[in-house]
Amino acid sequence: MASLAPPISWTASAQTVRRRVSLALEKEARKARRPSLRLLVAELSYLAEPVLQRVRDFADPYVLPKTHEPQTVMLVPGFLSHPVRMRRMAHKLEQAGHKVKRWGQGMNTGVSEDRLRLAEQRLVDLHRRYGRKVWLVGWSLGGLYAREIAKLQPDLVAGVITMGSPFSGDLRANNAWRVYQLVAGHRVDQVPVEAQLAEKPPVRTIAFWSPRDGVIDPRCAAGRPGERDRAVALRCSHMDFAFSRTAIRAVARELDRS
Repeated sequence: MASLAPPISWTASAQTVRRRVSLALEKEARKARRPSLRLLVAELSYLAEPVLQRVRDFADPYVLPKTHEPQTVMLVPGFLSHPVRMRRMAHKLEQAGHKVKRWGQGMNTGVSEDRLRLAEQRLVDLHRRYGRKVWLVGWSLGGLYAREIAKLQPDLVAGVITMGSPFSGDLRANNAWRVYQLVAGHRVDQVPVEAQLAEKPPVRTIAFWSPRDGVIDPRCAAGRPGERDRAVALRCSHMDFAFSRTAIRAVARELDRS
């Protein structure tokens, strides 16, 4: 007689969905301080950015000044972001004379050991190909990857720039932790890799943060003395870190300090 039980794959899939939904809805042991709802709603303006960028560039085109010290740069996207979201930054930095490369993994869907090792290997490959140390520029979750890669391969890294990355303080002090747990399938404070997020990489480390950030608590993105070399405040939203003139120019200035 044929079994009426669903296929194992279906059962496993349903269990996974239930577990992830449970993670997204779990109660907090303590209430973390997060950006206000007003700032979070303001982040939705990024949906219009593709059009607004074209309008701004038509009305007031800009080009970064040519660099005297070309750098090799690897851009690491934020959570649920594809490298295409950082294409504008890559284009502007390349116009200035830098060599800019993607992290090589497509959309960033969370932290895993496999992704960390692939990102590390990407760094090794870029260093070997271009024969010089690589700058790691990470947006949001991408900045956490950048910091951890730099700890694994400090001799290959020229410096790390994080943009709105929550490497310090409470990992739930942001408005994205429930979505993260739903998608990644693990708690934000129980990532499946060995990592001390607040520990500073043994290379130059600059943290960009913004008082207008509607996703990450600015204190978590700025960090404390000893967790980074410098913290730089920018006037942009969290989503703007990837493509605003403010952020792109700030990254270019740091690269030119090399």
